[in-house]
Amino acid sequence: MRGRKSPRSLTEIADAAVEVFTAKGFRSAGISDVAAALGLSHGALYTYVDSKQTLLYLALARAVQPELVAGLPVPVTAPPPEQVVAMLTTWATARNQEALPQAGTGAPGTWQAERELGAIVDALYGFVERNRRAIQLIEQCAADLPELAQWFFVGQRRALLDRLTDYLRGRIAAGKLRPVPDVPAAARFINETIAWFAMHRHGDADSEMLDDDACRATVRHLILAAFLPATE
Repeated sequence: MRGRKSPRSLTEIADAAVEVFTAKGFRSAGISDVAAALGLSHGALYTYVDSKQTLLYLALARAVQPELVAGLPVPVTAPPPEQVVAMLTTWATARNQEALPQAGTGAPGTWQAERELGAIVDALYGFVERNRRAIQLIEQCAADLPELAQWFFVGQRRALLDRLTDYLRGRIAAGKLRPVPDVPAAARFINETIAWFAMHRHGDADSEMLDDDACRATVRHLILAAFLPATE
C-alpha cells in the first residue's frame, strides 16, 4: 500500500480541470495534464471520469454551478452537448440583467447621463470581475468546440454588444452622450476595456499587481470622460 494516492474528490478534480483547460484550451489539454495536476496517474483518473469531454463538463459545472459537482455519481459521464449548453444558458440568463441593467428608467427630470452610464459600467465591470473564472474557461475552450463557440461568441458576447450598441446609439441620437465615429466600435471599446482590466490583466505578469479598486475607478472615470458631453 506504500505510495498509494489518497482518493480525490470530484471538486478537486473539477478545480484541476478548470485550471488546465483555462490555460491550454480543450484541444491542447489532455487527461494526463489534469492527472499530473492532481498527482494521479493517467489510468487512475479514469476511475473518476470516462473521457476528456467529461473533464470539461466537470470544469464548466464547477465554474457556473459549483454545487452540482459534488453530487455526481462516479465515474462521471458527460451529458450531451445540448445539455451542457442548457446549463450554461441557465447560468447566463440569471446574470443577463446583472451584466447590462435596463437604462433610462428614472423618473422624468431626474435622468443624468453620468449616473446611468456609470451604473452600466459598474455593472459590466462587476459582472466580469465576479465571473472571470467561468468566462476565461469558456472563452478559451470555445475556440476548439463549435457548439460552445456558437453559444458564447454569438449567443452571449455578440448579443451583449448589440444591446450596448443600441443603448449608445439611442443616447447619442438624443444628445445625451458624445457622438463617436462608429457606435459598434465604441461598444466594443467599452466591453474590451472592462474585460481587460477586470479579467485579462490577472494573467499578465506586468499588470496583475495593479490595485483592483484603482483599476475599477480608473476605467469608470475614463469611459465617462470619453462619452459624456462637456456640460455633464
